[in-house]
Amino acid sequence: MTRPPSMRHARYAVGGLAAVALLAGCSSSKSNPLSKTPPTDTKSSTVTVGSANFPENALLAEIYAEALEAKGVTVKRQFNIGSRELLYKQISDGSITLIPEYNGALLAYLDKSATATTTETVNSALAAKLAPSLEILTSAAAEDKDALTVTAATAAQYNLKTIADLAPVAKDLVIGSAPEFKTRQQGLLGLTGVYGLTFKSFKQLDNSGPLTIAALKSGDVQVADIYSTDASVKANDFVVLDDPKDLFGAQNVTPLAFKAGLPQADADALNAVSAKLDTTTLADLVKQVVGDKQDISAVAKKWLASAGLGK
Repeated sequence: MTRPPSMRHARYAVGGLAAVALLAGCSSSKSNPLSKTPPTDTKSSTVTVGSANFPENALLAEIYAEALEAKGVTVKRQFNIGSRELLYKQISDGSITLIPEYNGALLAYLDKSATATTTETVNSALAAKLAPSLEILTSAAAEDKDALTVTAATAAQYNLKTIADLAPVAKDLVIGSAPEFKTRQQGLLGLTGVYGLTFKSFKQLDNSGPLTIAALKSGDVQVADIYSTDASVKANDFVVLDDPKDLFGAQNVTPLAFKAGLPQADADALNAVSAKLDTTTLADLVKQVVGDKQDISAVAKKWLASAGLGK
C-alpha cells in the first residue's frame, strides 16, 4: 500500500500497572492519505516501539512489534513509558518511532476545542494538529473508549442509563480515574462543559486498572472511567453509561509514527494489522492478557498468525 500525500490520528489517560512492566513491544505502519512528508528511506534500521503504561496499550504495541519482526524488521521495545504527555514529546523528537494511539483522544489532547466525532473527521482534524515530524497510519475499526461506569446497584439506585442522567446526583458522587482525567477535555473538563456535571470530589486512581476497579467495587468511588474493552466490565456486571453528546467520540486504535523512522514497507505491515483488528477482537485479546493472565507475546503471536500476519 502506498502512502498518500497527507494525514494524522487519542485517548488514554495513562495510569500505572505493575503487571504491564513485563509486557513486550510494538511496531508501525502508514498509509495515511493526509501525510504531508513521505519518508525518503526505503529500508528501516531499528524501529523503537513505545507504549503507555496500561495493559491494552502494551498489548497493541507488542502486536505492532511482532508484525514488524515477522517482516524482518529489528524492533526495540520501550513499554510503559507513561501518559500521552510524555509519549507525545518522545515520539515527536524521534526518541521512539511508533506508539499505538486512540485517534479521538489524541485530537482532544492536541485541540481542546475539537468537535469532530467520527473516524474520518477526527483523522482529518488531526492532520492539521500533529507535529510536523509525525503522522498517523490507517485507523483500525477497533475502538476503546473512555466510559463512565457504575455498579449495577448504583445504576438501579439513581436510574442511570446515560451520562446525562448523572446531572441531578453528581454532586453526591465521587468519581475516580487516573490523574490526567481531571484536567482533560475528555475527562472532568468535558463532563462539566458538555454535560454540566459537578461531582462531589475526584479520587486519583490508576488508568482503568486494578485500583480503579477495586475502588468502584468497594464503593470508594461511585463513578469510574473504565475503558470500554476492559474485561472487568463484564466480569463485575458494571454498567457503562451511554454518551449521547459524544464527549468521547471516535476512539479508533491508530498507529502514530515518527515519519523519518518508518519506511513504507513497515507502514504497510502496520496498516495490515489495522485492517484486521476490530473491537470484539481487541476486547478478547485484552481479556486473554488481563483476565486469563496469558503471556502478552504469546497472545500477540497467536492472533497475528490467525490473521495471516505472523511469521
